[in-house]
Amino acid sequence: MEVPFYRDTWAEINLDAIEANVVNMRQLLPVDTMVMAVVKANGYGHGAEEVAETALEAGAKWLGVALLDEAVRLRVSGIEAPILVLGWTRPEDVHIAAKYNISITVFQQEWVREASKCYKSQHPVFFHLKFDTGMGRLGVRDYSEAKGLIGEMKSDPRFIIEGAFTHFATADEDNQTYFNEQYSRFKEGLSWLKELGINPNLIHCGNSAASLKHPENMFNLVRFGIAMYGLSPSEEMKPGLPFKLEEAFSFHSRLVHVKSVPPNEGISYGAIYRTEKDEWIGTVPVGYADGWTRSLAKDSTVIVRNNRCPIAGKICMDQFMCRLPYEVPVGEKVTLIGGGPDVKITVDEVAARLGTINYEIPCMISERVPRIYFRSGERLKVRNPLLETNEEI
Repeated sequence: MEVPFYRDTWAEINLDAIEANVVNMRQLLPVDTMVMAVVKANGYGHGAEEVAETALEAGAKWLGVALLDEAVRLRVSGIEAPILVLGWTRPEDVHIAAKYNISITVFQQEWVREASKCYKSQHPVFFHLKFDTGMGRLGVRDYSEAKGLIGEMKSDPRFIIEGAFTHFATADEDNQTYFNEQYSRFKEGLSWLKELGINPNLIHCGNSAASLKHPENMFNLVRFGIAMYGLSPSEEMKPGLPFKLEEAFSFHSRLVHVKSVPPNEGISYGAIYRTEKDEWIGTVPVGYADGWTRSLAKDSTVIVRNNRCPIAGKICMDQFMCRLPYEVPVGEKVTLIGGGPDVKITVDEVAARLGTINYEIPCMISERVPRIYFRSGERLKVRNPLLETNEEI
């Protein structure tokens, strides 16, 4: 039975867009280069399980997450494809990775020593060794670190290095100088592994930006993240994208109250918005608890009946108001992200209003907002974590 939701506020996820982006990426890459669909942060706010299933059907071979918890959730949901945890995992939790056949990232000799002490099973554990080539976040930085880590790994035959990778800091910028420096450092790191007798089956350095720009130089696996969701890694890259990205996320609500307000009346907390004349004001059941942050009140609009309608006053925890062009009925659809060919609010536009990047926008829409999934134009399913239960509602 479909999970219900009892507030007319929801996000729509177009799985056809996810599929198209994965298919186009695969066609851009050499035939022997695989795609890892990055579904961390609940699939960048789109829904990890649904995106993972769609990406795998479209030809992705691996899944990437940030946390061991995220990987376990995918396994429990029934997904059997290879999964890599890209972030740090506690050494005492290595048995969980083994239990669920999850590959984890390694970059510290001390971590390997501690994990070896904690791990009691004889089942093998698979690792991807990360190099810090200039991101400054996680990874081995020099030969001595690599040698110490490899030596520690070799002392425990249960620990197997199946992959090696790095992450680029500036691949989405026009100036590729730093990218080229990192790429050279990564190749040097791979030479260290060869010298130390390690030949990983999987080599990956390409995030969305690097993979779209340099598909032929990304070794045998790429990590397809932001572009899989139809969003450009940066504004700079938009003019040179090798294929059109199909945006998958939209955000909607409905008017729950419409009223005529006379001149010089205050709207919302602080009464900082004052009506200039007789105005039609609509109330929308979305607020900062849903991720529609208070900062969006300034100079922001929503779409009602193909009209851009300014947000009126401060955004509340659960609601905000907007100025309507004329009287419209309660129940009229309000689009916060999305729209048609004539009037549209993109994720990039919302990011620009907030002075941030498009990655953040779908991630910040909270799980209080149900996700409705569409495939081939048909409503496929609803995810509403507030009411997901084994009992019929």
